[in-house]
Amino acid sequence: MLVGPAAMLPAAQPAPTTVILLKPAGVFDGVDGTVHRGWQVLVEGDKIAAVGPNLAAPAGAQVIDLPGDTLMPGMIEGHGHLFLHPYNETSWDDQVLHEPLALRTARAVAQAKATLRAGFTSERDLGTEGAGYADVGLRDAINQGIVPGPRLNVATRAIVALGAYGPKGFEPGVVIPQGAEEVSGVDSIVAAVRRQIAGGADWVKLYADYRWRPGEESKPTLSLEEMKAAVAAAHDAGRPVAVHSATAEGMRRAIAAGVDTIEHGYGGTPEIFAAMAAKGIAMCPTLAASDAVARYRGWNGSEPAPASVQLNRDSFRMAMKAGVHICMGGDVGVFAHGQNAREMELMAAAGMPNAQVLIAATWGNARWLKMDAKLGAVKVGLLADLVAVEGDPTADISAVRHVAMVVKGGVVVRR
Repeated sequence: MLVGPAAMLPAAQPAPTTVILLKPAGVFDGVDGTVHRGWQVLVEGDKIAAVGPNLAAPAGAQVIDLPGDTLMPGMIEGHGHLFLHPYNETSWDDQVLHEPLALRTARAVAQAKATLRAGFTSERDLGTEGAGYADVGLRDAINQGIVPGPRLNVATRAIVALGAYGPKGFEPGVVIPQGAEEVSGVDSIVAAVRRQIAGGADWVKLYADYRWRPGEESKPTLSLEEMKAAVAAAHDAGRPVAVHSATAEGMRRAIAAGVDTIEHGYGGTPEIFAAMAAKGIAMCPTLAASDAVARYRGWNGSEPAPASVQLNRDSFRMAMKAGVHICMGGDVGVFAHGQNAREMELMAAAGMPNAQVLIAATWGNARWLKMDAKLGAVKVGLLADLVAVEGDPTADISAVRHVAMVVKGGVVVRR
């Protein structure tokens, strides 16, 4: 029981709910592929309270006029690596082997901020590439408001077959730090899945295939039995599974194992993509990664494109034709964070209509990445993660690079 002066103090009052009325030229809701001219959005607290034309501003609401801008859901990066930076700055091997963890983490914090300011309010980060479980700490620091960044779903260390990843090229038998956790056999891979989930993984990332030696073509690495066991362990724990695959056989095994998404998919065939579509497995084509690597090797962007770039475009088109769900994910980290829209531009250039690209980066990614209960669309009741871009991105996809405002959870983080 309080006595004396303390007893006289009034009880603390909850902070009033922030109310914002956003008045853009139009709203792209992420679902129907149309810019709704004259629509407005009312935000109360961290949620969308109303959407439509001629909304009334409640007393005390902040009114933000966005003339000429299109308001759309905050974009979702489907395949990123915040603990990597462009390979033309520092090679992947040197990042994994020589950059201290503290340096990599500090850079990741800055890259998370750049991602958010570019209008990407959520991201699936698919592996720290040698930085251990640091993505879990970054995710939690963002969630606690310590540092700015997108909402993160993380995959921690990722899982590879023993001997199949890198760095490579050292004296045989000498233990070299690896960019992912190595496994061999069913018991080993199940233990790794459980260990990573216990460490904070939201997703489990597997490598179905990779290059056994530098300069070789990718070959299947994990067996079907290993992949099935890993998927079963992950799904038992309520975690979805993403699989790196660049070969037809790796993709077949991933599909048979019942994974949730396939990354890259360069080796896909019409039959494989038909099987993916039948099972509802999404693909992140990562067009921007192959494009960036080709440019680092001297390509100036002229046609004909290098074989690796053309292969990526062809597999993307086959997947679209087969009706595969397309995840917008560029493998950002291979190229600069904050330039995530590069993947969207390349998807459009490869034949996906602008409106479908925008849906893939918003409501589509929310669905395929298991986030749609909370975000991905401009809908009443969802989190107010919103971005305003200059002009109409359904007419010119490059409009998504011209960000006028970013809102995350009802808070204006860039204007």
